[in-house]
Amino acid sequence: MIELHPPLTREDVSQLRVGDRILIVGDVLAGRDAVLPRLSRMTPGALAASGICLEGAVIFHTAVSGAGIGPTSSNKVEIEGSIPALSRLGVRIHVGKGALSTATVQALAGSGSVYAVTPPVSALQTSALSARKVLAFAEEGMEALYLLTTSGLQAVVAIAHGESIWARDGSG
Repeated sequence: MIELHPPLTREDVSQLRVGDRILIVGDVLAGRDAVLPRLSRMTPGALAASGICLEGAVIFHTAVSGAGIGPTSSNKVEIEGSIPALSRLGVRIHVGKGALSTATVQALAGSGSVYAVTPPVSALQTSALSARKVLAFAEEGMEALYLLTTSGLQAVVAIAHGESIWARDGSG
């Protein structure tokens, strides 16, 4: 298992390959349908003014509630549509579940970012949290943008460098 500590560099993710098991330790952003498109439309200046740093970030596609956390489908239009822009803004790893389109596979490759999947095991993911706080968009409730501190978010690299676990030739 490869242990990663955000913020990550392009070099950190350049070493990752499809099928690698990863353990993310430290701060992870959490958001989904309601906030990821909003976040992807923000300028670097607006992000900085809001106290949000995406350079080297890991974003987990999840809501955060009293019941815990667990991945949502990353191929929802609102989420998958935000991945290219968020990668250009510095996000190095997107974590969720489900296959992504060929266009997104290529956008990730072009931005030096990867996509990892995690099984829907809320109890395991929640037990690794040591802190959580709303970072932005509090009005979205459990779908707000959260900053999570984790002792070990487990995932498997599913898309890296133009290659996808669903189609080894990168065709989606």
